Amino acid sequence: MSSYSQRVVIIGAGIVGANVADELAQRGWKDITVVEQGPLHMPGGSTSHAPGLVFQTNPSKTMTSFAKYTVEKFLSLKKDGQSCFNQVGGLEVATIPERMEELKRKHGYASSWGVDARLISAEECLQRYPLLNPESVIGGLYIPSDGLALAARATQLLIERTSAAGAKYIPSTPVTGIERSGGRVTGVTTPSGSIPADIIVSCAGFWGVEIGAMVGLEVPLLPLAHQYAKTTAVPSLKGREINNNINGMNATLPILRHQDQDLYYREHGDQYGIGYYGHRPMPVRAADLGVTGKHVDEKNMPSRLNFTPKDFETAWNESQKLLPILKETHIADGFNGVFSFTPDGGPLVGRAPNLEGFYVAEAVWVTHSAGVARAVAELLTTGRSETDLADCELSRFEEIQLSKEYVSETSQQNFVEIYDIIHPLAPKISPRNLRISPFNTRQRELGAYFLEVGGWERPFWYEANKDLLQYLPSSWQPVERDAWTSQHYSPISAVEAWKTRKAVAAYDMTAFHRFEVSGPGAQDLLQRLTTSDVAKDSGNIMYSLLLDEQGGIKSDVFVSRIASDLYQIGANTAVDFHYLSREALLQRTQSPSQYVQVRDITGGTCCLGLWGPRARDVMDSLSTDDFSNKGLPYFHVKRVTVAGIPALAFRKSYVGELGWEIQISAEYGQRLWDAVMQAGKLHGIVAAGRAALNSLRIEKGYRTYGSDMTTEHNPFEAGVVSAVDMTKKDFVGKAALQRLSQQGPTKRLRCLTIDDGRSVVLGKEPIFFEDQAVGYVTTAAFGFTVSKPVAFAWLPSRVTEGQSVEVEYFGRRIRATVSSDPLFDASNSQLLAENFSAELQAFIKSRL
Repeated sequence: MSSYSQRVVIIGAGIVGANVADELAQRGWKDITVVEQGPLHMPGGSTSHAPGLVFQTNPSKTMTSFAKYTVEKFLSLKKDGQSCFNQVGGLEVATIPERMEELKRKHGYASSWGVDARLISAEECLQRYPLLNPESVIGGLYIPSDGLALAARATQLLIERTSAAGAKYIPSTPVTGIERSGGRVTGVTTPSGSIPADIIVSCAGFWGVEIGAMVGLEVPLLPLAHQYAKTTAVPSLKGREINNNINGMNATLPILRHQDQDLYYREHGDQYGIGYYGHRPMPVRAADLGVTGKHVDEKNMPSRLNFTPKDFETAWNESQKLLPILKETHIADGFNGVFSFTPDGGPLVGRAPNLEGFYVAEAVWVTHSAGVARAVAELLTTGRSETDLADCELSRFEEIQLSKEYVSETSQQNFVEIYDIIHPLAPKISPRNLRISPFNTRQRELGAYFLEVGGWERPFWYEANKDLLQYLPSSWQPVERDAWTSQHYSPISAVEAWKTRKAVAAYDMTAFHRFEVSGPGAQDLLQRLTTSDVAKDSGNIMYSLLLDEQGGIKSDVFVSRIASDLYQIGANTAVDFHYLSREALLQRTQSPSQYVQVRDITGGTCCLGLWGPRARDVMDSLSTDDFSNKGLPYFHVKRVTVAGIPALAFRKSYVGELGWEIQISAEYGQRLWDAVMQAGKLHGIVAAGRAALNSLRIEKGYRTYGSDMTTEHNPFEAGVVSAVDMTKKDFVGKAALQRLSQQGPTKRLRCLTIDDGRSVVLGKEPIFFEDQAVGYVTTAAFGFTVSKPVAFAWLPSRVTEGQSVEVEYFGRRIRATVSSDPLFDASNSQLLAENFSAELQAFIKSRL
């Protein structure tokens, strides 16, 4: 079937659904039906009451890209000469020094992602917003291209445009079921009958949970009520006319955020609109709202709940302090409007993992609506979004994170913290200890400092190693850090890195995803999906990439051949599992003799990384198996017995040192830990955490998927072309790589070293070259081996090794040098950094 003849049914005619229809229509698709449970003029969901403030800058590059496109599209969407976007600008004010520092960091995001932003003084804030209290504001962030999106008007114009292009809209018609056959969608059920479909896109907003349940899909969002109020007429604005159909076009002041008190503001003619996130979370069950009636207006819609004045008292007091003119007004009207929140604050976009042809675009705010719709249309028409979707991929959550209890608690916490100043490493306060490795008891005894990712408790350092700081050589001494980078950090990490390079250290690698791919079709599946040649003998390990058809990097994986019909995949996220599982299902459906199964074994296993020049000494005392270069060569795996425990030993290293990942059944975990730590005492072993591992892996030049490289990058740009075997007959993305190989990359992932040797950055900071923002930092750490801060950064190809750049960090510029990569290479006994100690160089040479 031609893609243009695909029958698409979109559920929901709000700002997201109408945009998806429009993006598909612009790409030539004709058979588009949009089903809406409410009337088209005002469907009654979040779009119908959304205040429409578009602040584009976000810590996520993806979300900023979506917002920028939304602004661009709404500016072009016009009727009677008026667009659907009033570009009055956006102003975020600081009333405390901590917020001003946060605005400096946000200015960095804007520069990194290409948004024109300006840090301005208190005086400039008052010039742009004269109604502010001059005694409250100490500075601000001003973005000229922000403004008011007229969501309801935009939706109507999109409905008109897509209807003219052939799209069919069916109003006042709830979807009551999703029809399926053979593992894929065939249509939707409504009270008026069935609508056939080859593709269904759920854009149902906070009703998305109920739509997902129709196909057994857990949609991890929680509807929450959010307070919004309007004042009576402001005396200085009194008499200003407002047309509700183009509500917002007569606003003249910038949209305003007062995040120190969880508030935002906009003009409604001569009234003020006030939004508030500081009240208690008010969860809502969409199913309890009933069927949307045929009569919906501004005051009567399912997503508009009764105002609770007591919850607004603090907001009203603080608003009058910030904007003293409001003391001459009172609250004229208010409501608690329902919006969708998710555990991590991101939208839910992409293909359902359990049903072919079913897609989701939920928890999408007006700010990002057109951008998300474009991404969905690209997925449907070309198979991939031009904007990386890792931050909003529907399948990104782990199974434990899909439980109703987890979604409820974390989404409510996300609501509470939405304007809080949160460190990028800060873990969730609750729930914790959802997933712990079998080593956890021993780690706690050693004073492990845990951070949480994907529900896993991961040690970042061990307080038990603190006493070793006194023995740390001067060249390994960590520098003092500022207050921001000192959070979730300890100088103990320097000891753990030092011990890894000089002796031996044990790392808990349990939280890394491990999948088994088995069956007669396992080789064919992986040969098709990965960039390396997996048709090697059992015992081989291949570092490989998963690409999309355009050569973008979907993930990087370790493929280990355990037996002729059994592989193990070391992967990154749950998204990898769903991708491999779907492709396995398609393969066994099309070729039953090439049956293949994908199984997640992460929770039933555990893994200890043992690395360092004395790692072999430790292993030789624990096992009679041959761990020499001959017995277990680099990038090989074999079954062994360690301390009497059956194990798989993988000869690979994420830190650039000799060693193995020892994988066993979880039931033996504590015994393995005890045996390794006891045997390692003679060789100076320490337990080491993720902070040391991150420092060592950057020095070694190892990339991290999702941060250093994404679908927006190809292997030539990311510096991982060594993972690609172009002699293979075919694999996903090969044709694109053949084309790309004929072109010179326009950008590259580069290694930076910070010139002053002291200024540590954390990631996402903008890079300036010749006084122009040209790129951004991806990941960073203090390189303990090389005695200076290091980072990876995306830069134009014209910026080459040896050249000087500047990193903007909290509003100041830090000089850095584009350096060779890797900085450290133990296999060649070559250290490419300037400040490496002669003592340690001699030590490493003696161990090679």
